[in-house]
Amino acid sequence: MKKTFYIFLLLWSISPIIAQQKISLDEGWKFHFGHSANPDKDFDYGNKLLFHKSNIYETTILSPKFIDTTWSTVNVPHDWVVELPFVKSTTHEMDSHGYKPVGGTYPETSIGWYRKHFSVAKKDEGKRFEIQFDGIYRNASIWLNGFYVGTNFSGYVGNSYDVTDYINFEGDNVLVIRVDATQFEGWFYEGAGIYRHVWLTIRNSTHIPTDGIFAHATIDGKKAKLTIETEVENKNLTGSTAFVYSYITDRNGKLLAKTAEQKVELAVNGKTTLKQQLNLSNITLWSLENPYLYKVYSVVKQNNRIVDQQKVNFGFRTVAFDAKKGFFLNGKNFKIQGTNNHQDHAGIGSALPDFMQYYRIKLLKEMGSNAYRASHNAPTKELLEACDSLGMLVVDEHRLLNSSPEYVDQLKRLIKRDRNHPSVILWSIGNEEQNIQGNEYGKRIALSLMAIQKELDPTRTSTYAADMANEYKGVNEVIPIRGFNYREYAVADYHRDHPNQPLLGTEMGSTVTTRGIYEKDEIRAYVPDQDITHPWWASKAETWWKLAAENDYWLGGFVWTGFDYRGEPTPYKWPNISSHFGILDVCGFPKNIYYYYKSWWSNAPILHISPHWNWEEKIGQPIEVWVNSNAEEVELFLNGKSLGKKSMPRNSHLKWNVVYQPGTLEAIAFKNGEKITSKVETTGVATKVLAVANKTTVLADGKDGVIVNVSIVDEKGREVPNANNMVFFELEVDGQIIGVGNGDPSSHEPDKCRNGAWQRSAFNGKCQVILQAGKTTNDLVLTVKSNGLAKAKVVINQKK
Repeated sequence: MKKTFYIFLLLWSISPIIAQQKISLDEGWKFHFGHSANPDKDFDYGNKLLFHKSNIYETTILSPKFIDTTWSTVNVPHDWVVELPFVKSTTHEMDSHGYKPVGGTYPETSIGWYRKHFSVAKKDEGKRFEIQFDGIYRNASIWLNGFYVGTNFSGYVGNSYDVTDYINFEGDNVLVIRVDATQFEGWFYEGAGIYRHVWLTIRNSTHIPTDGIFAHATIDGKKAKLTIETEVENKNLTGSTAFVYSYITDRNGKLLAKTAEQKVELAVNGKTTLKQQLNLSNITLWSLENPYLYKVYSVVKQNNRIVDQQKVNFGFRTVAFDAKKGFFLNGKNFKIQGTNNHQDHAGIGSALPDFMQYYRIKLLKEMGSNAYRASHNAPTKELLEACDSLGMLVVDEHRLLNSSPEYVDQLKRLIKRDRNHPSVILWSIGNEEQNIQGNEYGKRIALSLMAIQKELDPTRTSTYAADMANEYKGVNEVIPIRGFNYREYAVADYHRDHPNQPLLGTEMGSTVTTRGIYEKDEIRAYVPDQDITHPWWASKAETWWKLAAENDYWLGGFVWTGFDYRGEPTPYKWPNISSHFGILDVCGFPKNIYYYYKSWWSNAPILHISPHWNWEEKIGQPIEVWVNSNAEEVELFLNGKSLGKKSMPRNSHLKWNVVYQPGTLEAIAFKNGEKITSKVETTGVATKVLAVANKTTVLADGKDGVIVNVSIVDEKGREVPNANNMVFFELEVDGQIIGVGNGDPSSHEPDKCRNGAWQRSAFNGKCQVILQAGKTTNDLVLTVKSNGLAKAKVVINQKK
């Protein structure tokens, strides 16, 4: 058998491969604002007749001859909203989107025009060309070389367009996109623009179309039967004969099994799907601890030559949802310890580079979280790849509970794109559709969407996130897994009445906290950084998690939210421009509630004291001290004197009232016989800046990057918890700073600065800067300084 594999690999390595080319079109776009209310300021869009004849473009913005040299040059992903100023407004749409001037009320900043020039080699004439957009927010109309290509209504699900007929092989090709963000899809910060990747795919006329492979398996112990469904289509003017086979390798590329070649006859514009199977033994299961990924390939041959070859990563794992016993992965029972998240981050809005997806998932995993709900829209592909690689379960969510052709098409594109990801364990068909979720409309729509899900992915099932108590009529009658948004008090009664339906907390908790703040501040719109404040419709962390942890019929749940996000300020409005829901703030800095969840979601010994111990104005006054830990008992000391020992209630925390004196507050605890210590100290004044990068080496590809977290510290290196110094950033060589943040939910400082003037104030001792790599092997050298303080220097190696 091994000899056969080696012979195959040798032949494969010397055989000429004419496979798909996938070329990034991310760099070098031209950008300009249009105007949604005045065609004269929107490059005559609305005045000129653009749709009554093909390619009537000579005097319009659609013409390749249009001069765009004065436009701004941007790379995508690009979010134009994050660069806009904050504007005070009384409209709900504005506060829910973070007080940025976008939407119908702001016509001058709600239309964006993009133009991209690129060339195509003459030798590729005769092939098929497809433009792929991973995500544009939103309502994007697309033209190539003056020809109308299509419009993608969705702000979240990407789309692909065959543009073969419009390619110019003799000169410039010009892609023009009009993005209309006058309408919102959500009630949270959504950004605007081409905020995900763009690709040009060049392929043979007989090929595997986009998202044309579906791999799934039945598993029995260490054995598996892998089914590979490969879609093949023929875009020739005549019928086409091809041979298709599939194979699988381990993560290192070692061939494990290969199917026989299967002949397929395709008519003109014909399309068919072949099912091929492979039997494997001694498989490694994909798990949270060991997210092992295999590589599955489908190959198309004609005339003894490979004309197309596509790969998907694949993980073998089993998933089960039991109404009485809970959730099982690979037969192992554990709680879903999840977080909900929107897709923006401090400094960069919704246009996250790929490396940010891995950074954010890693932070959540370090907290003990094992699941991520993409609320309330299709995530970017790179987020799912991060979850596949790092070991994070995903609930993949359809934007709207609607079965019209538009939303059915969005659901189909979502499922076909994401169904190979082992991290995806569950589809969500919608969220909180109060007007229809409890009636026959909702029930019928749910059945229609579930039928599509089962057609395209029979290996998984669905949930729906319902803000309903013990109510069964409507969507809940038919949805396989009942999702609860809050209403945790009703879960027990619902389970009693419907004991055979698994139950999942799709949104839970929603404690509102501001990192490093310990008193309610209605002027600056801050809330205390402890598990004490929540909106009327939600609950504290301890309330819901105790119920979920102690009852087997709870599958677990998803906290609202893992990270703070721009928009939907609660419980305040202006000057608050960001949410307070996060366990981590918008930069990913932990709040105190982080240590509550980490105590009960991880096996690591945890001991954390809050608040900080800089309270000169409160000498002799009582301070409420919280201790989060998973130890059996904790003893607290102030300046060496014991303040008493207390047993730690499971899934809870401890409190002491301590009369404040400067010095050292220390906790000592034992977990499984291991001593744990933690302390907070009264610091000295700020004397220097400390800057720590999340990695020391980046790829010199212009896309990789680094997150640098900055602290203001005293002479002993202790973070000064109430320091708010202005911090300045200077970067040498060809990389760039792409955003700054500090986690302050009421900060109106810009996320983007002009080159040479990057700055951001620290908020309660911290701020953050995000760097993107250049394209040389010169070191990235970042200097971080603040007036009157010793500066810091960070050196990042760039390698090819």
